[in-house]
Amino acid sequence: MTPASVRIAAAQYPIEEITSFGAFEAKLTRWVYQAASQGAQLLIFPEYAAMELARLAGTHVSSDLKGSLEALQSYLGDYDAVHATLAKEHGVYILGGSAPVKLVDGGYVNRARLFAPSGASAYQQKTIMTRFEAEEWGIAPSAGLCVFDTAVGKLGITICYDVEFPLIARALAEAGAEILLAPSCTEALAGYHRVRIGCEARALENQIFAIQSPTVGDAPWLAGLETNVGAAGAYAPPDMRFCAEGTMARGTLNAAQWVFADLDLQALARIREDGEVLNARNWALQPGAAPLLPAKTVKLT
Repeated sequence: MTPASVRIAAAQYPIEEITSFGAFEAKLTRWVYQAASQGAQLLIFPEYAAMELARLAGTHVSSDLKGSLEALQSYLGDYDAVHATLAKEHGVYILGGSAPVKLVDGGYVNRARLFAPSGASAYQQKTIMTRFEAEEWGIAPSAGLCVFDTAVGKLGITICYDVEFPLIARALAEAGAEILLAPSCTEALAGYHRVRIGCEARALENQIFAIQSPTVGDAPWLAGLETNVGAAGAYAPPDMRFCAEGTMARGTLNAAQWVFADLDLQALARIREDGEVLNARNWALQPGAAPLLPAKTVKLT
């Protein structure tokens, strides 16, 4: 059953120079506690937040593009375990910061894992790579979209660049997604705004919520994430009877902070049925609109 509402917390997460896994665990514990203590039920961390751990191997490794990817792999098991423990301890859902994950064939994918209060987890991988990911990091695109059926609503995940492509979000919306999570990592203001505008457009087109969570701060010791620019935001379909401006909440640019929003899922359902406009229903009326490949539904409680 869809809940009446859900309180989300989107992190403007600072990439910091952490020199022990214990220090990282303490940092993440503080962040989760801060959000959960303010009533958040769904916490979103940004794209590539896991790369912070590459510093544990030393700056001579973290400052090397390929070396940092390889070094990160040895920490991912513990990284996931900490998220799972905190989700269970606080009774919240956590979208952990995504990570480049090495596959058995030696290639890498960009994977974001969603943790449930039960300790269970599932993941979504990035579909379309930016030029930097494809040409410099060598991270491969992934096929397969999931809608996560949870106690806080039906969630879709579009990792950063993915939210700039309408058909990805549309496939998730047609599979029932009510909330679109868009963890991001951008080094320039233009990149941040591309993701933000993508969130706003996807919320409008599909009459769903879209939540952006970015990395922030300078990290000259970390190849690929030397500069991080952005602001977290929660976006809704503009409707005078619901959210006229479409922007429910937005953080201070580049500040380390949580951004909170209360998402009324029942109101969302009402405007999809009887809103001022019916963008979601009228999608198929566009010239050239065609059935999309279905997204898989994953139960995660």
